[in-house]
Amino acid sequence: MPAVPSLMVPLGSPCPAFHLRDGRGFSMDREDARGTKGLLVIFLCNHCPYVKHIHAALLSLIQMAQEQGICVAAINSNDSIAYPQDGPDAMLRESLLHRYTFPYLFDESQEVAKSFSAQCTPDFFLYDANLCLAYRGQLDDSRPSNGLPVTGADLRSAVLAVAEAGKPNAVQRPSIGCNIKWRE
Repeated sequence: MPAVPSLMVPLGSPCPAFHLRDGRGFSMDREDARGTKGLLVIFLCNHCPYVKHIHAALLSLIQMAQEQGICVAAINSNDSIAYPQDGPDAMLRESLLHRYTFPYLFDESQEVAKSFSAQCTPDFFLYDANLCLAYRGQLDDSRPSNGLPVTGADLRSAVLAVAEAGKPNAVQRPSIGCNIKWRE
C-alpha cells in the first residue's frame, strides 16, 4: 500500500473539540489542555510500519514534551472491525506494555479524525497555549525504507518553540504513513 501524506491544515486553526476514552478508563477532551503550554495530538495505531519505525523516538519526544508542559493525547481512529490489532483491547495492551504516560484514546466513530483532517498514521498536530495550530507535519525525514536515523528533529523543534511561547518554523513538511483505515 502506498504511503499517504498528511493534509497541511492551515496554521492558526483552532483545535477541534473531542472527548474520548482509553482502555484504562481515562477520559480526555481538548479542555484538559487549558492552562498548559500546548497540546500535541498524535494519530497512531498499533500495526502501522511507519509508527513502529518511529515508536522509540516518539516515546522519548513525548516525555520531553510533557516535561516542557505540553499536554499529549494519542488517538487511534482505525476501523477496529477490519483491523482488530488496532482495537481497544490491543490498544490497552500496547499502552501497558510500553508504560504510556499519556492517554491512548479510541475514536470508534472516526469523527474525531475527520474533524482534525487526519489522514495517516502517524499524523501530528501541535497546538499552542491558546489551542491554535502551530505545527502539523512530520516527526523527521526518516522513513522505514530510507535508512535515515529517527531523530524527531522537526517535531522536537516545534515542541520546544511552543513550550517557550514561540512559533515553530513556518516551513513544515507533511507526515507520511499508512492511511487511516476508514470504515466503508
